[in-house]
Amino acid sequence: MKSFLPLFELQVLLIFVITQICSLLLKPLGLAQFISQMMAGLVLQACFEVEPLGTGLRKLFPYGTHDTISTISSIGFVLFIFINGVQMDFSLITRMGKRAWAIAIAGLVVPLFTSISALILFNNHVTKYIGDYDNLVVALVSHTVISFAVIASLLNELKMQNSELGKLALSSALVSDVLCTIATTTGTALMVTDDSGVSKVVKNLFSLVAMGVFVPLLCRPAMFWIIKHTPEGRPVKNSYIYIIISMVFLLGWLSVKINQEFVLGAFVLGLSVPEGPPLGSALVKKLNFFSTTFLLPIYVTTSMLKADFSMDFSSVSVITIAFVIIMTHFIKMISCIVSALSCNIPLRDALSLALILNSKGVVEIGLYCFLYDNEIIDGQAFGVMIVSIMMIASIVQWSVKFLYDPSRKYGGYQKRNMISLRSWSELRMVVCIHKINHISSMIDLLDLCCPTAENPITVDVLHLIELVGRALPIFIHHHFQRQGTGFRKSYSDDIILAFDIYEHNNPHAITAYPCTAISPPSLMYEDVCNLAFDKVASIIILPFHLRWSTDGEVEYDDKNIRALNCRVLEISPCSVGILVSRRASLQIRDSCIRLAMVYLGGQDDEEALCIAKRAIRNPGVNLVVYHLVANNSEEEVDDDDDEELQDVKYEHSVRYQQVIAMEGSETASFLRHIVKEHDFFIVGRRHGISSPQTDGLTNWSEFPELGVIGDFLASPDLQSRASILVVQQQLSVKKHDGWLL
Repeated sequence: MKSFLPLFELQVLLIFVITQICSLLLKPLGLAQFISQMMAGLVLQACFEVEPLGTGLRKLFPYGTHDTISTISSIGFVLFIFINGVQMDFSLITRMGKRAWAIAIAGLVVPLFTSISALILFNNHVTKYIGDYDNLVVALVSHTVISFAVIASLLNELKMQNSELGKLALSSALVSDVLCTIATTTGTALMVTDDSGVSKVVKNLFSLVAMGVFVPLLCRPAMFWIIKHTPEGRPVKNSYIYIIISMVFLLGWLSVKINQEFVLGAFVLGLSVPEGPPLGSALVKKLNFFSTTFLLPIYVTTSMLKADFSMDFSSVSVITIAFVIIMTHFIKMISCIVSALSCNIPLRDALSLALILNSKGVVEIGLYCFLYDNEIIDGQAFGVMIVSIMMIASIVQWSVKFLYDPSRKYGGYQKRNMISLRSWSELRMVVCIHKINHISSMIDLLDLCCPTAENPITVDVLHLIELVGRALPIFIHHHFQRQGTGFRKSYSDDIILAFDIYEHNNPHAITAYPCTAISPPSLMYEDVCNLAFDKVASIIILPFHLRWSTDGEVEYDDKNIRALNCRVLEISPCSVGILVSRRASLQIRDSCIRLAMVYLGGQDDEEALCIAKRAIRNPGVNLVVYHLVANNSEEEVDDDDDEELQDVKYEHSVRYQQVIAMEGSETASFLRHIVKEHDFFIVGRRHGISSPQTDGLTNWSEFPELGVIGDFLASPDLQSRASILVVQQQLSVKKHDGWLL
């Protein structure tokens, strides 16, 4: 206990344990993660006042160690700001729409101008009862500004980055954060604490401009040089990473020398780093655990120990500060809502957007700690503002969850499926690709659907990439890029080239629009569903999350792909197909394809039958339809099913076979018998439908997203090389906002 290192380790361990306990207790309430860290600080502060517990804690935290652990943990806050600077797509400011600019400027200027005008108007009363403007000005300005890091963290916890509202909020926050940084740094440079006067101001301003200009001008080309000398697919050398991290602290030291906050240098350098892989993602991966996961929670918890909660909450100064905070947020809410409504945003979404842009978090905690340490605000004001952060963050988190549902746009009456298409209609599809080896199987499926000039297919090819090293999700339409000027390099060059060649080889039959979506794996479903909704697609084709080698071994098992598939099946605005690929290529044009359709009845099987009927237009496809029926005289026959099967029964190129299966074991025996006779199977998912033919098979189903039949055919125990397409028709009933549509 007399050595610093063991003492520091015990302090960190205690803070970590209390933080995790608070996080576990508050998790059911759906609060932001940093609030549990703040609550841990309050618990720790309260323990100091309780004897004999306080005596033990004072031995663990002797005089002076608060500042030591705060200083060490503040490294985490600096790296947190640096990481958020790295994740910012700074070029977004020059190419974003007018809505983000209008909302950001209105949310910044209107409350700031209104509140400052009110303070000036009531100057005499404020001076008489409070005596100091500093606390009120800090409360006013800090609750007006919008922090990009705070908004990005909030949207990440709400899982809203990919939603339209989330992207607009991030864009507005980016504009506001840059404008606020310019304004506050300039204001800080104009402040002098000694008698040097004008010369000191000029020196600060010149140094600030030099840092803002020369750091990006010199560092960004150096970053691109590092990227250029990093082989494709290989990680960035650790030596480069360590040099950049050293520059973070060097620029922080220079920031202090020019009368600025330490984090300014880290923020400017972060903006100079090209976001995304390989360099931006490497820095984020290297620093994220050390800063955000380890040191930042300690920083937030120890910051709470500085707050003075022994003040009189009925005092005039405390009430005045609280009133200023409430009025600032009220005016900011009104200005954001009005500006959003003027941009044709629905009222409910406008209210959600205003709440998001009013959120406060870790950045404000760091700001108040800096102001408190420099004696710009007192302990009472610090305590009031800390409490305000907790209350505002909680209100925003709960309110946005209640108000905004990104999936509600998919709830509608319009039928978007294969069975509703006219025989001569154009087929619109969305094809999703995660890995390069998905390309050939998706092209084979398009060939199977027999695109012709009379029955063309328009396919939107969506390349899904995990978001790493940037905060703002990106959606790229490569069709527009090819029409533009100067853009060559793409995230999806192989996919673009493959489908360009495929489109060229099928003139007037195939039209391909390649796109790239870079987003978190847990939110990729929104990119898929948004694209299908906007393009009025009839079906979405998703790759299965497992891939087998030729000898039957699993090559990869991607849980993120499976989670995406399940989520799309739940909320898709159109029909969905999951493709289980087991062959390198079907080679439809060069050989005869033995296609099988296993039919039991129901909407999903009807949808699958429509795809099978479209495939037989290709002379290279031989279709066999196996109609499984139970030998039960009381079984009711669906007239619609009979009507759908009539065309297939009497089609000369189709072999129709009725199979009697009284229970699941007979169905399994029959499928084992035919599985090696075919190259491709099309089946319906039939989710939630029970029938005698599948009784007992459900208990052995490993992947419910494939349905009972699809899951059985996909089992590696069958040693089959046949690919499988599992189809789910667009859900006809969607529950949304308490109504059944």
